[in-house]
Amino acid sequence: MTVISPEFVAGLAAEAEAAGISGFVAAAVINHDGRVLLVRRNPDDYMGGLWEIPSGTVEAGETILDALHRETAEETGLTIDQVSGYIGHFDYTNSRGGTTRQFNFAVITEKTEPVVLTEHDAHQWVLPSELPEVSDAVRKLIAP
Repeated sequence: MTVISPEFVAGLAAEAEAAGISGFVAAAVINHDGRVLLVRRNPDDYMGGLWEIPSGTVEAGETILDALHRETAEETGLTIDQVSGYIGHFDYTNSRGGTTRQFNFAVITEKTEPVVLTEHDAHQWVLPSELPEVSDAVRKLIAP
């Protein structure tokens, strides 16, 4: 099992900054019984209606791992027990026209229910081979 050290994550941030990327998002890929947790963006949000993995902005003074734990709890009500791996990143154009880098981690949560949504209008546990409408980047991340 891969141990995700603070030094490793600091290196990810340094690489992104060196590439001129200033917006960071931390994202959790939560697996349970072969299914992945997806949440759906509210219809009136940027990219409304799109399904995604739980994720959120890394705030000033916060590490990527801090944001991963906070955002997972805020968006799903689930608590991360362990960060089991780094799955990679992708870059996208954010709502302000800048570039954001999303850092994606495999995580194990203390429990998988109940999922309590605060920023999304629906959630589902899906087989990676049966994904609903997700971005191409998310599809590449979790599809077989």
